Amino acid sequence: MQAENLPAKVRVPPHSKESEMMVLGSMLTKINSMNIAADALDSKDFYYVEHQIVFNALKTLFKQDKPADILLVSEELKRADQLKKVNGMAYLITLSQYAGTSAYVEEYVELILSKSILRRLIGAAQEIEREALQEPADAHGFLDDSQAKLFAISQTKNYQVGVQVKDVLSGLKATSGLSYLKELEDRQANYLALREKGEEVSLFTGIPTGFHNLDKMINGLAPSNLIIFAGRPGMGKTALALSIAAHICFKQRLSVGIFSLEMSAEQLIHRLICSESEVESSKILTGSIEGSDYQRVHAAVKHMEACNMIIDDQPGLKISDLRARARRLKEAYQIDLLIVDYLQLLSGSSSNFDANNRHLEISEISRMLKNLARELNIPVLCGAQLSRKVEDRTGKRPMMSDLRESGSIEQDADIVMLLLRKEYYNETDSPGLGEIIIGKNRHGNTGKVNLTYRKEFAQFVNYTGQEEEEGEDFIG
Repeated sequence: MQAENLPAKVRVPPHSKESEMMVLGSMLTKINSMNIAADALDSKDFYYVEHQIVFNALKTLFKQDKPADILLVSEELKRADQLKKVNGMAYLITLSQYAGTSAYVEEYVELILSKSILRRLIGAAQEIEREALQEPADAHGFLDDSQAKLFAISQTKNYQVGVQVKDVLSGLKATSGLSYLKELEDRQANYLALREKGEEVSLFTGIPTGFHNLDKMINGLAPSNLIIFAGRPGMGKTALALSIAAHICFKQRLSVGIFSLEMSAEQLIHRLICSESEVESSKILTGSIEGSDYQRVHAAVKHMEACNMIIDDQPGLKISDLRARARRLKEAYQIDLLIVDYLQLLSGSSSNFDANNRHLEISEISRMLKNLARELNIPVLCGAQLSRKVEDRTGKRPMMSDLRESGSIEQDADIVMLLLRKEYYNETDSPGLGEIIIGKNRHGNTGKVNLTYRKEFAQFVNYTGQEEEEGEDFIG
């Protein structure tokens, strides 16, 4: 028989029947294996339908805190009228016999997950191929959607249609793995312990910015939130972003990613060194630093080297490019915060730019930034430019309507912070004082927070003067 006449090899999706049987057998006979597998796997991770059915029955008993043996599982399958679909009690007995050889259930669970990921990759690739062959009009948008599908596979082990509230409250599908009441008890115990020691008790759940009154008002930078900080040129938008980034990265030792579309990475690093060492920029640039100044710069550099901050200074990014790069940052460095400086320097995903439809482009960018925050499950802190209308207004106080080019920024953002330094317009008006006006806060109060601006270090710090009126209503 000639080679061309040979039948094509049937391609079977990756799977391991023996591993699936060993995991199910272990779940039937060992409570520890039940806990491990029920938490790590989903029924769709199993290739064989009968194994999916048995796993669902086991998981039902697990969620009801019932023991799982052959008899109880068979009764559960009878109740669901599915015992015949798994070949009856005889197959459950066969599965239980595999448990004797599965001393390392974690290894078999990992193997099942690996095969499941490969099958999902094949499915995603086939879907991408089908859509690509139809030649979509927006190739860049299609590329971004394709990257999102592959990224989703890398970030989550299970695809599911929604999540049941009871599974989150019980801890089965909770991010922490703990039940809601257990988490609440732990927080209560921690609160009481700190109070007894006389230590400060944090009342916010997001990542602290380092600005105490701001954190009290916005509850920290919460995961999945899009936080916009906006101002006119010269107000200190980059300085505010770097002050927050420095606190989160250098003080709390969390990973921070920064997209700088206006300044180079070296310029940002120079500003961070000035701020951290509290040595004036001109002294560092000219080298005219004395011994104590040099020691502070040296200490700041060594401390920064031990932390995880990543700066991407590629100019002219499209929002689709930024999203792809952000996914890689999340995957490679597990970033806890993403900063974008600033929104108006981004362009839309379409290659056909129309200056007359810039407001539609900004709408797309703000919407995709919000989706990115949810997708990565981290706060996204994004700068934005305010319109010139601010400077025509008495007092120069910014309002929500000053957000340039699109009201969708206000709509998509969870928090909008407007930055004002009166000193910029009049050197004698409130020198060294900055205001953050909370124009929108989806999950809390609006108002204003005073900060101290140290021009020589391009740095914002906590305001130490008289207390501002917290929670003051703001109308914008």
